[in-house]
Amino acid sequence: MRRSTSILAATALAAGALGAFGIASSASGADATGAISGYGGKCVDVAAAGTANGTAIQLYDCNGSSAQNWTVGGDGTLEALGKCMDVTAAGTANGTKVQLYDCNGTAAQQWTAAGGTLVNTGSGRCLDATGPSSANGTRLQIWDCGGGANQKWTLPTGGGTTPPPTSPPPATGVPAVAPYLYEGWGNPPDPATVMNATGVKWFTLAFVLSNGTCNPQWDGGRPLTGGVDQTAINKIRSAGGDVVPSFGGYSGNKLESSCTSAAALAGAYQKVISAYGLKAIDIDIEADAYSNSTVQQRTVDALKTVKAANPGIAVYVTMGTGQSGPDTSLISKAAASGLTVDAWTIMPFDFGGAGQNMGNLTTQATDGLKNALKNAYGYSDDQAYRHSGISSMNGITDNNETVTVNDFRTILAYAQAHHLARLTFWSANRDRPCAGAYPNDDTCSGVPQQAWDFTRTFAQYTG
Repeated sequence: MRRSTSILAATALAAGALGAFGIASSASGADATGAISGYGGKCVDVAAAGTANGTAIQLYDCNGSSAQNWTVGGDGTLEALGKCMDVTAAGTANGTKVQLYDCNGTAAQQWTAAGGTLVNTGSGRCLDATGPSSANGTRLQIWDCGGGANQKWTLPTGGGTTPPPTSPPPATGVPAVAPYLYEGWGNPPDPATVMNATGVKWFTLAFVLSNGTCNPQWDGGRPLTGGVDQTAINKIRSAGGDVVPSFGGYSGNKLESSCTSAAALAGAYQKVISAYGLKAIDIDIEADAYSNSTVQQRTVDALKTVKAANPGIAVYVTMGTGQSGPDTSLISKAAASGLTVDAWTIMPFDFGGAGQNMGNLTTQATDGLKNALKNAYGYSDDQAYRHSGISSMNGITDNNETVTVNDFRTILAYAQAHHLARLTFWSANRDRPCAGAYPNDDTCSGVPQQAWDFTRTFAQYTG
């Protein structure tokens, strides 16, 4: 699309104890389901949404994902992703870690809500955030009950999925708006100039590709560090901003295809993350890398590894779409594999044909994305929107559609109304008026505008 490339009933957790804690079963008698919040306003989270026995239970930013959706059972269990919160090896010592494990009815998996704490039946000790720390990835353990803030928990109160207490942007501070910037050809704009003129701080830097092997390089040929791309990154960071490197795009060799295993692909992603100390990455899946089922699963598995190894990193997946929403195969694979993504981002253009209202088509396609995420992850409407993103194209598209500044205003209003997780476009390079006829080389938009009008519009987004 882009030219660039269970002991059965624990009586202490029966209705009387729950009522004393300030929660109760729903009016229908269903078990309460939703987020468990605690120290620092963070939520109890299954690391990387893993479902293997032994997966760590941790603190993480509340995000409404299935990894934070706990069912408070009438038998004293706390269940997420089809498994139970469990004290490792039924330990009773201070510091014994808490994990996810097959529900088995033992006391190691039963919890009593008392005075804001969660007391493990088997040990008599409290669920505790180690440290104490509220950092993302902080492991949960059992410890002598002391009444500290790191042992205070708020359980869900009603039947059915409930959103977390808050749905903040990632703690990494990654903003939703980060226009694509490409250093590969033509006359790339000075990012500092764009930043000063518009107030935008972050850019999505395109594209990291394969050099023919499982080795990441800019455009598959420029060095990962030390070249024009690092120069741009340094300039952006010096001006108080940062970047989201984008892997993939339409053209060139894709790491997702060149790397023949999920472990190798995760290693390639990690090489870039480590080289720049990244807070976010974007996987722009197009062409064969999107249509191939094996490559899709490899990408999903690699991203699970990356998220587990880099707590707090924001992961975006960008993909094409039809007018009614995207193909759902990749989303379904991710949900089935336990991968949560900070923003599933669609590219609502190249539908074909001129004269269409691209602002309205964009909102229509994004509603389709929202529905796909609801179906795959069990999200509410709000949760689904907060995991959705739009990556538009400013000006004349590859299929001769025209996306105007007014279309961007329509998209902005929609994003504001629904609190989308990501709002970007291809590209800052194009966000300039053409000196003459539209040259079709990604150096200008081909529509009437002042320099940086598209960027300036999206920069108004407040989330």
